[in-house]
Amino acid sequence: MTPHQPLDHAARRAATTTGRRRGRGAAVCAVVLPVAALLTLQLGLGTVAQAQPSAQDPAGAGPSAASPLVAPAPDRATITEGQVKEVAPGGAITYPSVTSCLTVTVRLRDGGLVGAHASLFQVPGELRSDRILAALKDRVGDRPVTAVEVRGAVGAWHPGYFVKAIESYGDGEQPPVPTGQDLDGIAEAVSQGLGLPRGTVTVEDVPDGDQTVT
Repeated sequence: MTPHQPLDHAARRAATTTGRRRGRGAAVCAVVLPVAALLTLQLGLGTVAQAQPSAQDPAGAGPSAASPLVAPAPDRATITEGQVKEVAPGGAITYPSVTSCLTVTVRLRDGGLVGAHASLFQVPGELRSDRILAALKDRVGDRPVTAVEVRGAVGAWHPGYFVKAIESYGDGEQPPVPTGQDLDGIAEAVSQGLGLPRGTVTVEDVPDGDQTVT
């Protein structure tokens, strides 16, 4: 035995002891790490669960995303040329100075009225004749309709004016000219423009002046 052998023996014993301690330490870590991993996983799942929208709030938007309140329709409205408005059930619409114009009044099932004042020639800043039916249709939306009443200077209107306004014809183009009271043609144009059955639309030629619809 050389003088270094006792040291080697001591080193081996120390290494054995250290190895045992490390083995126990590794065993402890083997137990602790899964617990920590499970906690992390549970926390992660909790965060995901909190991020998911609840059944009561399917959009996950919360109260701040509630639909804005719509102001109720008034009881009375005056609709001038190129305008679209509505009144509440039991209300009244006034169309002033209807001379060369047509008025289109939509009667809703709930008793409300939605009206449009179609002008033969565009009033600055207001709707042209080929755009007013689309605006009226948008205003009515998907609400049930019981009737559509067209009143005014029927003899001054060609049904095509609801499709292409007089102002939209360029140089050298000739707008169509009405040859009489085309009641059926106007009713068909209004029916198509509003996307409603032809049977719901009536057309009547009335004298010049104010119109009041209740």
